Amino acid sequence: MCGNNMSVPLLADAVTVSGAERETAAVRAAPSLPPLLLSLGKQGAASMGPARALPRIPVTLNMKMVMPSWFDLMGLTPDAPEDEAGIKKAAENIKAIIEHEMKNGIPPNRIILGGFSQGGALSLYTALTCQHQLAGIVALSCWLPLHKAFPQAANNGVNKDIAILQCHGEMDPMIPVRFGALTAEKLKSVVTPAKVQFKTYPGVMHSSCPQEMMAVKEFIEKLLPRI
Repeated sequence: MCGNNMSVPLLADAVTVSGAERETAAVRAAPSLPPLLLSLGKQGAASMGPARALPRIPVTLNMKMVMPSWFDLMGLTPDAPEDEAGIKKAAENIKAIIEHEMKNGIPPNRIILGGFSQGGALSLYTALTCQHQLAGIVALSCWLPLHKAFPQAANNGVNKDIAILQCHGEMDPMIPVRFGALTAEKLKSVVTPAKVQFKTYPGVMHSSCPQEMMAVKEFIEKLLPRI
């Protein structure tokens, strides 16, 4: 994110480091815990810092243990009940960050949302329901929250042509790769199918790998060329 003073509640405790050049694009990356903020400068210089503003809530999946989380998790299967109110509230927080970036001179078509696990899930939901046309989504080892509400939940198809990079480890024990495949198929009913890339990685569990990170790097560089 930009290194300016921020009034967005979610970012009140964020740590940011300004890039060497004026920011011209933003990648809002939301890993499961904690989120990471990253900005691209005019010459490709980057700044990043961990945000420590996630709410601490009881998480049903972890025996109601109070922990930092974007929203409550009741289960990790396609038919598990979902925290609809929590998901929508978290998405509104991310949309507030997008508005903040726009006020600081970054157009929405130079903004990518992305994350891992719960952060990737939130990135998908937020971007697909956003009123602004964004550049793309990076969705790692995740799923589409409230999937039964789509494609109707998409905001008038504003992001019908958004580019999506979805990556998943083939040995993921938490969110099986077949759930990732089902998510990819669902996404193709929401956005232009050719815009959805689904990449899998043999031997990778609920984590990342160098090949996946290279795919993310290439995806970002293609969508956000230096200006």
